[in-house]
Amino acid sequence: MPPPDRRRILVVSNPAAGPWRRRRLAAVLEALHPLATVTLAETRAAGHATEIAREADPAKFDVIAAAGGDGTVNEIINGLVGKSIAVGVIPLGTANVLSIEIGLGTNPARVARALADGPIRPVRVGRVNGRRFIMMAGPGYDADVVASVSSNLKRRLGPLAYVVKAFGRAFDRTAPALDIEIDGTKYRAASVVVSNGRFYGGPFVAAPKAGLDREEFQIVLMKTPGPMAVAKYGLALVAGQLPGLRDVEVIAGKRVVIKGRDGQAVQADGDIVAHLPAEITVDPEPVSLVWPG
Repeated sequence: MPPPDRRRILVVSNPAAGPWRRRRLAAVLEALHPLATVTLAETRAAGHATEIAREADPAKFDVIAAAGGDGTVNEIINGLVGKSIAVGVIPLGTANVLSIEIGLGTNPARVARALADGPIRPVRVGRVNGRRFIMMAGPGYDADVVASVSSNLKRRLGPLAYVVKAFGRAFDRTAPALDIEIDGTKYRAASVVVSNGRFYGGPFVAAPKAGLDREEFQIVLMKTPGPMAVAKYGLALVAGQLPGLRDVEVIAGKRVVIKGRDGQAVQADGDIVAHLPAEITVDPEPVSLVWPG
């Protein structure tokens, strides 16, 4: 039997991950084994991490560690509804926005120490059409960019893959305007990101007043349509100036209803998870998250 103060950690990983991700995971596991009791579960297909989390026994595991990107974290938190198991992060994805948000970084020894000894704190998450998300959700142009980024491009460029595709999609004039209702007040915008954290797409700040401990979102409305506006928004995001643009409004809210063309994709945490019309709310049930010490 493990000592009572030794965390029992279920690591969920994708065995099809590339060589450098496997090497990084191996380094984290090597550092983690002396500090905690570790069980490894490998996913077989998209959505399998949710099933693994749903079947995990709280009597056997204290933490489920998502060895992957924000999409893997998303799958796991959707499998932990009603369960008293904390979520940890082994950042192996393209953007690793949650890891950046909590200041975890990617150093294997630091990640292992956080999983074994880091404080566990409740955080608020959102729901889009009933599905949980932890960092951000957005329809239309935002989701189109996510959907157009290939796995190969993400491997080659990392977070800049999203920026490259954003500029590539800038000249697509087919996206309709979005009608947005925030806590009963109506708005209209070309694009919207409902932010639960400060960062978007990597180390790029989109909503500086957002926070995982807050019971409201920061909703970023980008109001001007067209290719020049899209290019401007992309450059401003990379430069950390997006919230300061004159045609960008950031509004705090707890319930967001978004309408556009029925069936438009909605992304959450970097994956397509829903379609318009969308209702986005703060989940009343917090998620326990392992933070770096």
